[in-house]
Amino acid sequence: MAGERRDPYRNFRFRVEVEGIQQAGFSEVAGYDASLAVIEYREGNEVITPRKLPGLAKYGNITLKWGVTDSMDMYNWMSETLQGKVSRKTVTIIAINEEGTDVATWQVIEAWPSKYTAPNFNGTGGEVAIELLELAHEGMTRTK
Repeated sequence: MAGERRDPYRNFRFRVEVEGIQQAGFSEVAGYDASLAVIEYREGNEVITPRKLPGLAKYGNITLKWGVTDSMDMYNWMSETLQGKVSRKTVTIIAINEEGTDVATWQVIEAWPSKYTAPNFNGTGGEVAIELLELAHEGMTRTK
């Protein structure tokens, strides 16, 4: 419809699916980006401005944060990687609208854990204990 208003989706309703791992929820997902390196090239007989050529594609690591529960699935994935058993997985990040419908989806391929951070504890604190897993990967696409 012409003139129909399209409000942007909110960032607080989402879910993450990690192939083969059941994890109840995540409090934060950050860092998924893609960029191309720029290669500057100029021959001696050209003007003073170099050409800009596309170089290698780079994908930023993705950080997943979640509240500690009795689930060990994400930690075990990292533990296996530390033992040399790298298990690459597809990770899907899904935005959900206020009605609970999936509205945008990003798929990350060949992801594997590159860093794990255990929660901080404080005897006078009142916050939720948070675990963090950083994922390296080889590609990202928006599929919806």
